Amino acid sequence: MSGALNGVVVLDLSRILAGPWSTQNLADLGADVIKVERPGKGDDTRAWGPPFVNTAEGEPRDAAYYFCANRGKRSITLDFTQPEGKKVLLELVAKADILVENYKFGGLKKYGLDYDSLAKVNPKLIYCSITGFGHTGPYAERPGYDALIQAMGGLMSITGEPDTVPGGGPQKVGVAVVDILTGLYATSAILAALYARTQTGQGQHIDVALLDVQVASLANQASNYLLSGKVPGRLGSAHPSIVPYQPFQCADGYVMLAIGNDTQFKAFCETAGCGGLAEDERFSTNAQRVANRDQLVPLLQERMLLKTIDQWCRLAIENGFPCGPINTIDRVFDDPHVQARHMRVEVPSETYGSLNLVASPMKFSGTPIEYTTPPPTLGQHTEQVLGELGIDAQTIESLKKAGAV
Repeated sequence: MSGALNGVVVLDLSRILAGPWSTQNLADLGADVIKVERPGKGDDTRAWGPPFVNTAEGEPRDAAYYFCANRGKRSITLDFTQPEGKKVLLELVAKADILVENYKFGGLKKYGLDYDSLAKVNPKLIYCSITGFGHTGPYAERPGYDALIQAMGGLMSITGEPDTVPGGGPQKVGVAVVDILTGLYATSAILAALYARTQTGQGQHIDVALLDVQVASLANQASNYLLSGKVPGRLGSAHPSIVPYQPFQCADGYVMLAIGNDTQFKAFCETAGCGGLAEDERFSTNAQRVANRDQLVPLLQERMLLKTIDQWCRLAIENGFPCGPINTIDRVFDDPHVQARHMRVEVPSETYGSLNLVASPMKFSGTPIEYTTPPPTLGQHTEQVLGELGIDAQTIESLKKAGAV
């Protein structure tokens, strides 16, 4: 058994990020993920460059963006809007365990590829739909994109500096975090449905919406509002409920100071030579520090300027308070702990020679993730997958001439 999901077959009819992120998770876990792409174009992100990744011969091919969410998959090109292409897809559906799609609400129904239709072909099929706003509600037919959902779902209202600060205003997060979280929630739901099927023998439809995920991911900020009635605002990189928990300028740059409790605050103050602040009734507990944030932060900033980034990080380790550098991405991958955790992997590729990719954070003792299959080139496995359905070479050639594959 090479992976936890060895033997599970996934049809990936998704593109861009949320859906492919979910199916890449399933591929990492050992599932056979068949990525179904449009002939001639494929996943939109193949063209989302520069940067583009060069082949072993030095020719630019697919955009680097595409490589972040498609390792471990097999790619086939298939036009299911044609009767011949749809027939092939239905044969794949009959053998699949899971189908993931992120077409606009109702987009697949006109082709007879919605859940109700495909459940008749394969009652055990787990069918996961990922959309911007879900399959119910007044916004169901709207298209949804990560940045739009960050705005509508409240994330941008709590991200960025306050309006009163120069450069203040709402900002989106630097990564498409709603897409990524949606992919993770979709993976969790799929695995739950896969387990439920062992009890019932039946598949089911999973409806995952980006807006729902963003609202759920407001976490403590949502709880703060729902339980207090107070609408959270923007605090830059500071924390609404913990102080000090923000970047501070040092002699040669910035560090993130993340004090989580009173003991850590006392350790920091003693290290910084301002132990009296930990005994000051204005700052002795976290609740008091939050209430008196504006008085405390300038006092701490004066102390932080007296040492360098490396000095503060070393003292933090020695004295037991959380503090770390604000790394650029190159420094992240140079970090010895990130390297020890093997978060960069080199995946062999016939087309590209080898690829440096980000590893999965999931570590298994019994079914470890294997990084042997690079993100596929467009249609790389079409003939292989069709051959596994029993379609002979002559028929495959006819499908190609018809433009169905």
